[in-house]
Amino acid sequence: MTDPSIDLINIEKRYGSQVAVRGVDLQLNASESVALVGHNGAGKTTLMKLMLGLIRPSAGTVRVLGEDPVASAAVRSRNGVGFLPETIAFNASMTGAEVITFFARLKGVPKAEGRDLLARVGLSDAAGQRVGTYSKGMRQRLGLAQALLGSPRVLLLDEPTTGLDPQLRQSFYAIISELRDAGATVLLSSHALTEIEGQTDRVAIMDRGRLIALGTIEKLRSIARLPVRMRISVESRAENLVQHLDGTVLNVSIINGAITGAEMNGFTVDLTCGDDSKMEVVRRAAAFGPTVRDIEIFPPTLDELYARFLDGERAG
Repeated sequence: MTDPSIDLINIEKRYGSQVAVRGVDLQLNASESVALVGHNGAGKTTLMKLMLGLIRPSAGTVRVLGEDPVASAAVRSRNGVGFLPETIAFNASMTGAEVITFFARLKGVPKAEGRDLLARVGLSDAAGQRVGTYSKGMRQRLGLAQALLGSPRVLLLDEPTTGLDPQLRQSFYAIISELRDAGATVLLSSHALTEIEGQTDRVAIMDRGRLIALGTIEKLRSIARLPVRMRISVESRAENLVQHLDGTVLNVSIINGAITGAEMNGFTVDLTCGDDSKMEVVRRAAAFGPTVRDIEIFPPTLDELYARFLDGERAG
């Protein structure tokens, strides 16, 4: 077992009487992508600032690539970290090429690498234009290029796809996947939960400075125990399928309470059932015969999981 790339142990950060982060334990490993989600003020940006060494914790221990990021001797580890802030501000009078060259010098990487990264994020044709003429999406891509300089071992991204069109978002996630597969640790903070659902290995949910849930999507679904939605399409009238499932009338519990509700719409039946009952529902539906055209299963989304964990935390 190798040491984690990022190791936060019982972290607390206070600003006077206000506690921004409290009791956070979080370990991120090489070749892993983790989504950090939460409402504004949940503590996400504070955690990133702690990892970057921009602020010191009020209590607890922060280690990035094995070192305290605020220590003067941590220059090497800091050079191994790439960061894309939520709000990007470059000198508007500089060209894109000049900006990337400036940051390449700061990181001690070849100028040619900067040019290659501009091409990778689709800015080759705009490299000679002043940043002041860039659109928001172009500035975001320039920010991503500077974050990728030096092939960082740790990449911290705060709302990285803001202003990117769908095609560029796909390209962005392809780059992130390549970096992760090459051994990098990626921490991605975002409000676009539907977008990141299939892009990360684990999800960390923050609320009011606390880490309230951490795990793979599958693990979070298992903990949350939210119902599964199912849509069954048939060639005959949907009433026949409902009767086949167990002969009860619509909107009454079906299969000993496995299905809590059902709605018919012509030749489809929309059901809601427990995760541990879905296969029994599928078996019974499949036994209906060749008139069943399709069975779609919709597990709880990250949006739904996020809402459930927040509700549970605040109810407690």
